[in-house]
Amino acid sequence: MASPFSLGVVFLNVLLEQLGVPVPAVPTLVVAGALAADHRLPAAPLYGLAVAACVLSDTAWYLAGRIYGGRVMNLLCRISLTPDSCVSQTQTSFERWGAKALIFAKFVPGLAMMAPPLAGAVGMRFARFSAFSTLGGALWVGAALLAGVLLKSQIEQLLPQAAGIGGAAIAMILVLLGAYILFKWWERRRFFRALRMARISVGELHEQMSRGPAPVVVDVRSPTAQALELRRIPGALHVPVQEVERRMGGFARDREIILYCTCPNEASAAQAARLLMNNGFNRVRPLHGGLAAWIDAGYSVEDIPVASAEPPALAAAPTP
Repeated sequence: MASPFSLGVVFLNVLLEQLGVPVPAVPTLVVAGALAADHRLPAAPLYGLAVAACVLSDTAWYLAGRIYGGRVMNLLCRISLTPDSCVSQTQTSFERWGAKALIFAKFVPGLAMMAPPLAGAVGMRFARFSAFSTLGGALWVGAALLAGVLLKSQIEQLLPQAAGIGGAAIAMILVLLGAYILFKWWERRRFFRALRMARISVGELHEQMSRGPAPVVVDVRSPTAQALELRRIPGALHVPVQEVERRMGGFARDREIILYCTCPNEASAAQAARLLMNNGFNRVRPLHGGLAAWIDAGYSVEDIPVASAEPPALAAAPTP
């Protein structure tokens, strides 16, 4: 039987990955599954510790979301290596599946780290969150360990070779990890470069709204994002970014269209603006800084009725 340190390595690797550190845990779990099948690691403690690491990290992010709300989501999106699958996709998953999104979240890149704090931010009850988080972690860990069991013979052939080259193997792993991080960083840069376009400042928008003809202001936040910030720019139309293409026929082409959101770098607003421009709308600009910049500038806002902004996750699990 392997030493407890081996189980500790698996636990720490899973915990760090689920907390957001770019140290992939699936390869570790696959190898651990093969070792457990060969009785070189205790199967039950291995499975239990890996699932516990998932639940602990999820709980930490849930509490951060519960305490800090949308601010923690914005922070995660700013540091995420996969911004295109960041907050907006997580919110869409919650709106479609509710708490059940936690079951498959760990199988979707970007969603695994975003789903727990969003569950806390929208006020999902902890008991409900904990149940679905545990189930999701159990399925994810189980799938990785099962893969190790199925690949047991191949892994057993590779392990002696890896042990033989020792430090060179560790160096190669570090090089591959560095290459992965650089690739994801390059993808992130490419994503934001694709969204570069002229923006309008909150001061310019406020001035335009005070004289005619006023621009068409469009709030492209999802219902979940609206539930996290129940205020909007006065007179703004609510057209979630996923519905812009379907509803663009109702937009006036002879007036300037200003789009805003609450995501970092105005990603959702810029995506919607790019879509409209590709369909012949020439006077389209995202609002620089989004709703947060408008509020920080002290300009007037209007409240959004809670019922109209309540996402399915909240409707299914009201806060106590």
